[in-house]
Amino acid sequence: MRDKTQPNSAEPGDRLIRAGALVFFAGAVATLVTVTPLLLDTKPFPTYMFGLSMLMGVGFLIAGAGVLRSVAAGRRRARAVQAGEAPR
Repeated sequence: MRDKTQPNSAEPGDRLIRAGALVFFAGAVATLVTVTPLLLDTKPFPTYMFGLSMLMGVGFLIAGAGVLRSVAAGRRRARAVQAGEAPR
């Protein structure tokens, strides 16, 4: 039996996961840029750069919200199939 999901179809939460990944990687780059002067014994960056490093955590939370939204949609779809209704 073939799967009815299209290969490029967007599930609920996919955009949140992608956005979270982008924010996470932006925070990772900011962290690397912030830590590099400390390792090279040069003048450290201003304090706001340390704040940009917090984007890693924000991105992780956004992606986690996308995963939870995906899980909730899958559970709703499974309940609808189990009840004999047409899936949304």
